[in-house]
Amino acid sequence: MKDETIMASNFIHNMIDADLENGNVKKIHTRFPPEPNGYLHVGHAKAILINYLTAKKYGGEFNLRFDDTNPVKEDVEYVNSIKEDIQWLGCQWDHLFYASDYFGKMYDYAMELVKKGLAFVDDQTAEEISDTRGSLTEPGVESPYRNRSIEENASLFEKMKKGDFPDGSRVLRAKIDMSSPNINMRDPVIYRIARATHHNTGDEWCIYPMYDFAHPIEDAIEGISHSLCSLEFENHRPLYDWVLMNLDDYKVERPRQIEFAKLFIKDSVLGKRYLKKLVDDGKVEGWDDPRLETISGMRRRGFTPESLRDFTERIGVAKSNSIVDRALLEYCVREDLKLKAKRKMAVLKPLKVTITNYPEGQVEWLDDEDNTDNENMGVRKVPFSKHLYVEQEDFMENPPKKYHRLYVGNEVRFRKAYFITCNDVVRDAEGKVIELLCTYDPETKSGSGFEGRKVKGTIHWVSADHAMDATVRLYENLVIREDEEDENSELVLNPNSLITLENCKLEPSFVEVKPGEHVQFLRNGYFVADTKLSTAEHLVFNRVVSLKSSYKI
Repeated sequence: MKDETIMASNFIHNMIDADLENGNVKKIHTRFPPEPNGYLHVGHAKAILINYLTAKKYGGEFNLRFDDTNPVKEDVEYVNSIKEDIQWLGCQWDHLFYASDYFGKMYDYAMELVKKGLAFVDDQTAEEISDTRGSLTEPGVESPYRNRSIEENASLFEKMKKGDFPDGSRVLRAKIDMSSPNINMRDPVIYRIARATHHNTGDEWCIYPMYDFAHPIEDAIEGISHSLCSLEFENHRPLYDWVLMNLDDYKVERPRQIEFAKLFIKDSVLGKRYLKKLVDDGKVEGWDDPRLETISGMRRRGFTPESLRDFTERIGVAKSNSIVDRALLEYCVREDLKLKAKRKMAVLKPLKVTITNYPEGQVEWLDDEDNTDNENMGVRKVPFSKHLYVEQEDFMENPPKKYHRLYVGNEVRFRKAYFITCNDVVRDAEGKVIELLCTYDPETKSGSGFEGRKVKGTIHWVSADHAMDATVRLYENLVIREDEEDENSELVLNPNSLITLENCKLEPSFVEVKPGEHVQFLRNGYFVADTKLSTAEHLVFNRVVSLKSSYKI
């Protein structure tokens, strides 16, 4: 998959083309600016790919910048996980920066606004500021400290920097318009006091810039040509432009912010606040739980970077939000794995089968293709013996019509082996069927060219004498939520989001499978050997997706 061709032209590219043609920009430079306060999710993957692939399409540059302006919530753990996720997606930044690299410059710019009479120190509490912001229908109320002199504001802001005031006692606010229809323009807070050790600057600072003030300055310092972000920042764009237009360094040339639709996936949790709560409350194993749509969770679940790129391409780059069917995401990973994953036989819920007329101790090693859609993968040997395992669901005592698998008196084909007839069953003390007694027809060996014999059912199996034991984890959606766009809606956990099956039986060729490797379990789906739980002695598999797709192309 080539970077410059994976993303089709879209409205963003049309705007960039116009900027290049008009001479507004000479070089395309984009960035991805995550706050290191959690792990990235699939929505971030979309933003990363849009920014990265846009830069590569135009021969430009792509920055990774950590927007680390809130030390209370940030951690080096998140910094490292974000780097790993971006590289796993196949994206490589040209430059790595931290917002904290610019704290000194940001302070100077804030002081510039103070000295221009465009910012003031406010002594009101956070609650008082919130109560006087107004609403969508009512204008805000000006702070009683709004008309302090420039000299007093400059002195107070400098004292804030020196640590002369306690946390929460004062803030610096931009002086814009308390009657603006855009609430973001109603004298927004641009600096607050917060004594917290920063992962990058330690205890050097006790005041920190707010995102809406810091972000445009970071973009401008780095020479970003186009600040591509999700639609929730559309109402913040006037403030983005206001900050830069009122700083002498950026009056003439500054970045252009363009918004695209945010990603919503049906029955998925993409809000970082929700994800963190699930982790903190112990509802999941951690940020990389395979049930989460975090990038690390999806990687562990078995999704591939190619599938996420394909998914991003298929959903496109739109201007308005919409909800994407999860079936599309699953379709993309199936399409990617169908030619890559070797196909093997695994029995998840085993039922023993004894071929009563098969010679005791005899073993036949049968040929089976590793991938019938990809001949280049070759052929492996699979053992067939007197004692086998089949899936419990492949036998019924009282089958309905058109049931073509095993029941007493019925004949089926064992894949790549023989025709098998079920003659009797063995029960335990409670009457449960624990073994099938069958016979085979040696004249029906696969590939023998027999004629006139047809069976309607073909099932897979595993030789009991050669089987490997494994643990298999089956996943469904973690939560069910009525409104994916409403981040205040309640989460309802799915009790069947994880089903763990022990003592699953695998054909012996599984011994070659390494953690992180994908395998198609015949008739069951695509699986991946778990990268955290699998050992050389015992494999643990996560089901990526089932084989059947509900997505309509």
